[in-house]
Amino acid sequence: MAVEINSKIVSYSVKKAVEEPPLAEENPLTVRIPSRPEGTLEAVSEKISYVGAEGRKKVYLLVSFMPVEGVLNGKRVVIERPVEFFFPSGQLSSEHQWITATMRSLSLAARGGYVTQAVADLRKVAWDKGLVRCGMNRWGKPMFHDSEVAAIAWSIQQILYRRGFLDQDGNQVPVEELVTRYAQRQASGHLWVPPTAEEIEQAERKTQEAGKSQESGKAKGDGPTVVGHCPECNGELVMMDGCPTCYSGCGWSKCG
Repeated sequence: MAVEINSKIVSYSVKKAVEEPPLAEENPLTVRIPSRPEGTLEAVSEKISYVGAEGRKKVYLLVSFMPVEGVLNGKRVVIERPVEFFFPSGQLSSEHQWITATMRSLSLAARGGYVTQAVADLRKVAWDKGLVRCGMNRWGKPMFHDSEVAAIAWSIQQILYRRGFLDQDGNQVPVEELVTRYAQRQASGHLWVPPTAEEIEQAERKTQEAGKSQESGKAKGDGPTVVGHCPECNGELVMMDGCPTCYSGCGWSKCG
């Protein structure tokens, strides 16, 4: 529709585009998942072997994972989270009902966003039948746990570690790192691979060397304050008896 302008145009302005409001922050680690989604989920099936008061036992455990969306620093991101823990029936006799109930509780915790704390609490469960040997630590030594529940909980932590969700000690990997790992997986088609023992040892050695360098730097910083550079040898000048003097040993002094 044409509009006729009968008066003189004295000014004009350009209408600015309406900017979309920023997305509200939504941590994908704590987004609540109401229920297990329909259809197929990726799952890890693992055989767990441990030795306790009743001898050696072998059980099977399944952990299902799914991608979860969130908003981080104003951007939509995706991570992978565990959402379901399943312990097939018939593996243990009288204890089975309690383990089944525990797996249901873990599944609820996973969908509620606090599975890391729930599994860590299970590792504290103790009983009066002696220690249970299950798995090996990073140095290749046998691991001993306070109960069968604690041993199974440790095994769950190792599954989540190998999937990239927890670190080797059962601590939560930061959400930024989870976003990066999932994006790399989508780009390459390969799962995140835990570092080897040699890579971990090298990283720890570098950390120790960096700490020693910082301590050395602090010790150096506790010495005389540098006030300039020597015109003779370009070494550091420090205040000695109220006069800038070469600290490198050439003997130059501003006071002669």
